Amino acid sequence: MRTNIVLDEKLVKEAFRYTQVSTKKELIDLALREFVENHRRKDIRDLKGKIKIDDKYDYKSLRTRKGDDERS
Repeated sequence: MRTNIVLDEKLVKEAFRYTQVSTKKELIDLALREFVENHRRKDIRDLKGKIKIDDKYDYKSLRTRKGDDERS
């Protein structure tokens, strides 16, 4: 889709510093893709109260890495 827009040149220059793209078209495409990707992610706070964790699940055992006991 072809469109004409006025961009903040200072913002565009700064955005180029954070990317490997070389054209404004690529920059806008990247920005739109990241915008959509970020908004598709489920906000973890929305899951509060919706996940049932098994009472037998031992989360503390996952906190220790293998070999930690051997170093003590």
